[in-house]
Amino acid sequence: MADEQLESTRLALREAMAQGERAAELARLLAAAEARLAEAEGATAELRGVQDRLDETEERLRSAQAAEEKLRRDLAEQRYQAEVAKWKLSSVQVARWSRLGDAIRTGKSNPVRLARGLRGAAKPAKRPAAPKRQPVPQRAAGKPAPGASFQATTSTRTIGGASVKLKPFRVPTGPNTRPHLTVAVVAEPHAEALLRYEWRQSTGFTPRDFARVLAAEVPHLLLVESVTTGPWAEELAGAGEGLRALLAWCAERGIRTVFWHTGGEVATFSAAASLFEHIVTASPRSVGAWGAALASCEPEPGRRTPSLGLLPFAVQPRVHNPLPLAGDRFDRVLTLDELLPPHLSYPDVLTSYRWPKAVDCPAGTDLWRMAELAACGTPIVASRTATPDQAAEPLPLGVTPDTGAEARRAHAALRQAYAAGTMSQKIDDLLGVVGLPSARPTLNISVIMIDRGDLDHTLAQVAPQKGVIQLVLLSDAEDALKRARDAMPSGVEVVVRPGDPELTTGTMLNRALDLCQGDLVAVMDAQDLYGEHYLADLARAFLFTTADIVGKAAYYAHLRDVAATVLRQPSAEYSYLPEVAGATLLARRAVLRGIGFADVSEGWDEVLMRQCRTDGVKVFSADRFGYVRMRDRDRWLLGSAQLIDYGPPEPHAMA
Repeated sequence: MADEQLESTRLALREAMAQGERAAELARLLAAAEARLAEAEGATAELRGVQDRLDETEERLRSAQAAEEKLRRDLAEQRYQAEVAKWKLSSVQVARWSRLGDAIRTGKSNPVRLARGLRGAAKPAKRPAAPKRQPVPQRAAGKPAPGASFQATTSTRTIGGASVKLKPFRVPTGPNTRPHLTVAVVAEPHAEALLRYEWRQSTGFTPRDFARVLAAEVPHLLLVESVTTGPWAEELAGAGEGLRALLAWCAERGIRTVFWHTGGEVATFSAAASLFEHIVTASPRSVGAWGAALASCEPEPGRRTPSLGLLPFAVQPRVHNPLPLAGDRFDRVLTLDELLPPHLSYPDVLTSYRWPKAVDCPAGTDLWRMAELAACGTPIVASRTATPDQAAEPLPLGVTPDTGAEARRAHAALRQAYAAGTMSQKIDDLLGVVGLPSARPTLNISVIMIDRGDLDHTLAQVAPQKGVIQLVLLSDAEDALKRARDAMPSGVEVVVRPGDPELTTGTMLNRALDLCQGDLVAVMDAQDLYGEHYLADLARAFLFTTADIVGKAAYYAHLRDVAATVLRQPSAEYSYLPEVAGATLLARRAVLRGIGFADVSEGWDEVLMRQCRTDGVKVFSADRFGYVRMRDRDRWLLGSAQLIDYGPPEPHAMA
């Protein structure tokens, strides 16, 4: 019996030692993981600081270049004035009266010299030509900065014979959506603007140098648009030897090839397109013509018939977004011809999109053009009725689009333009057909809500939201978990934890934050109102800004005691600001965990915003719609906001 007990004790001891070793190993792995996480967060913070310094350096560079340009103009003007002075002196010297005076002065003591000088002075002399202003010498062209050739250059527009100066929209130079993918692209500026943020993009190669240029970073995919200008236009029109050599070079390296038809007759490009592995067209109307063209021609020996699909133009969030130009919009409704004269480059078109109060689009306007205008927040007005499949229902001609109703319509049109599919989503489909990985960052959302005693109202605010993968609910209701699971859509994880009256709001938010798994974390206040598009609209800002925290500094509020609906800071839409309302907070999870919530109940959002300013975290204020702060009374809010109406807030706030 003693031996059995001893053996049992030994076995238990060995098992305990093994478990201790496993626990020590897990602790070591956890410590290593935390160290790597801390290192990654430190690298992220350092990268953010580098980006901020880069932005400051670019701003100083632009200022220095502007000063250099002014000095160059001043120097050219001084040289011109010096040439004018020399010309005036020469003109005086060859004048007859001047030459007569010189002859009298030099020959006054010698009659023969005087007579000879007078005869010479009497003859006509050719006057020197006046100098002409020369063009201001340009700065010596060095290696262009990334994206510098794709920036807006035209800062004036002419309307009704009058010139209007505006600040050009700065086209962003990065980052891209799929940094793991390199694509060689032959495209015109419009298509290039849609594609340049979807991958690492190689452009600028020609039929003569493609082997040298593309060998520096061999692409995974070749995408060629149906261009009509540039070094590849002739090759595409006749399936030239340069194009065949490029496709053969790609075939040797296993590079997929895609021809993108965006304009022109199908017959013009059918011979060249048949050499590619895949053909996609931007217009559904041309699919039949392409099918007939491919059926009528036999593929060359060793080639198979290309696949046929669609790749329509779509909104590119990096350039088609509601970020405004400096200053107010031009206070006129412009026709499309006034807005977009033929000489504008596409970067200048992106500036024009943001300029007017509204645009009158005639019947037959391309749907992609209307979608791009709507995505830039510009109202579309017209004297016709819109078809259901158009990007935005137009406003009646002559309606002033800066009123509340028209602002809501413009916001709804923006949402609809994005809902029709962004370029990133279209590229996902293309890569799936081609057989390349389309992985890209996601914007899944975890929502934190503290139940304030009305669980039905709390769940009614979060249940309709799109993009939510997790709800972290702090509630004391006995059946909170069941009710929350019943209310939330299937696939949404529900985590319920009881509240603790001894803990501050900040501490409870920190504990909830530790449970969050989404890419983004939203903090919603159960006493306020949220529209069904609230989170989707807010998350969209991460597609076109460099902010780590997005919220609303412009928002509607409703005061029950006086039944008043007010609007706070309407000018704070779509701008980087020091702070946003805490109940509208949507932040990157890693950034929010790095900052944390202060151990306070009142003003936790103000403390958070102060910490963001200290740490250099960018905060962006989005649109005013989709959220209403509900209070019984608030004298500060009533005195600092703009009175909209006496009545319910939903007609004004929910676009």
